[in-house]
Amino acid sequence: MFLYFRMLLNMGVTFYTSRIVLQVLGVEDYGIYNVVGGLIIIFSFLNTAMSNSTQRFLTFELGQKADICRLSKIFSTSVNIHFLIALIILIVGETIGLYFLNVYMTIPIERMGAANIVYQCSLWSCCLGIIALPYNAIIISYERMNIFAYVSILDVMLKLIVAYVLYIVTFDKLIVYALLMLMASVVSPVVYVWYDYRHFRESRYKYVKDMSLFKEMCGFAGWNMIGNWAYIGFTQGLNILLNVFFGPTINAARGIAVQLQGAIGQFSRNFQMAVNPQITKKYAVNDLQEMHSLVFISSKYSFFLLFLIALPILFQAENVLKWWLVTVPDKTVIFLKIIVCISMIDVLANPLNIAAQATGKIKWYQIFEGGTLLMIVPVSYCVLCFCHIPEIVFIVHLIVAIMVQYIRLLLLRKMIALSLVLYLKKVIYRIFLVVFFTVISLYGLEYLLHSLMDNFFVCSLICVSFTAMYIYVCGLTSFEKKFFVTKLILIFSKHR
Repeated sequence: MFLYFRMLLNMGVTFYTSRIVLQVLGVEDYGIYNVVGGLIIIFSFLNTAMSNSTQRFLTFELGQKADICRLSKIFSTSVNIHFLIALIILIVGETIGLYFLNVYMTIPIERMGAANIVYQCSLWSCCLGIIALPYNAIIISYERMNIFAYVSILDVMLKLIVAYVLYIVTFDKLIVYALLMLMASVVSPVVYVWYDYRHFRESRYKYVKDMSLFKEMCGFAGWNMIGNWAYIGFTQGLNILLNVFFGPTINAARGIAVQLQGAIGQFSRNFQMAVNPQITKKYAVNDLQEMHSLVFISSKYSFFLLFLIALPILFQAENVLKWWLVTVPDKTVIFLKIIVCISMIDVLANPLNIAAQATGKIKWYQIFEGGTLLMIVPVSYCVLCFCHIPEIVFIVHLIVAIMVQYIRLLLLRKMIALSLVLYLKKVIYRIFLVVFFTVISLYGLEYLLHSLMDNFFVCSLICVSFTAMYIYVCGLTSFEKKFFVTKLILIFSKHR
């Protein structure tokens, strides 16, 4: 509930600030900020892999009720590794990254100076975030979701202040925005470090030289890099590909679509963030049956939460963007629709990925999953050479995402004895029924009551009502229905 409160506030502030920033910066500068900031993310693949490793090792040890000395050793080792990663990224960013920005990126010559300042601000912000990640990981491992929510709320409020200042300054607004975002990015890491130091004894850094633990954590992160390279490829890789073929205006359209998709995706990510540590802890005590149950529940409910919000967006994408933004860049509507469809496939992947990481044996999982996802960028490049249509890259991504989900299931069948038949029965079958009946009903209503469905608020209300009804009727088991009704009665009786 803390995470959902944070999400609602975050969504409201994100929508407002995005509108202001796009309006003040203009489409071209907004696209420059999006693609230059994204270039830094490419160099952070080491950090993402190590972050997953830290999260897994801390959560696993907590599940096994490890002593404070063992947890302290893991935490301090992770801090050492993250500091080393930040140093590597800083060196690579100031050499290879800077060269790529000034030689290969498609940016108007008169904006290259501002683009370089944006780059430096993004690079240093990234390095600060990397060093603070172990402190973030320990909060999630202990499932202190309220603290995570409070810090996230503070972060979005700072972004709101940044948007206001951007509106009133007269200096180069792209440069001002980059500098203010750098200053805002310092606050959250400082708060995480302060809170952890006060509440978790194991978070008080001590110099540790345990090479076996160092190698174990780095080895786990090493195999994770394949998946992280794939993620960077189909996010920032495609972003750069679109820049090279079509310029910064298309990057602005892609940036807006991804931002809106990220906001609605929080409905499922919040639920998954709360469940993920429990999946790892169940594996730590060898309770595979309960672990499988959590994977099924997390997959199904995460999809339903996302579908509940995504469906009105799909039906009213054009109206939503016009209402939200003053200027809607070309191709934003079609980008948004395809990206939302991709996110509905990807939301099913997270519980499977967490289950795989819980085992600690992720070599072949990452090779097959990440190796397939890595094909998105080269295939998209080949398709763009013959078909000069920007949305084709997202269609390629959607097709590959469906293929990879099947590969994950085949791999987990061997890793944790996950039943493919049970997954199809308890997750896919229920999802199919809800999606099929909801979409058929809504298209029928649109055919009969076209003028009514054109109204955004009426359409959204109808979409949510039909989706909720079919989730209850088709998506829940008899036990889940009984549990749901009992909880509702309990809530109402307490309220009375």
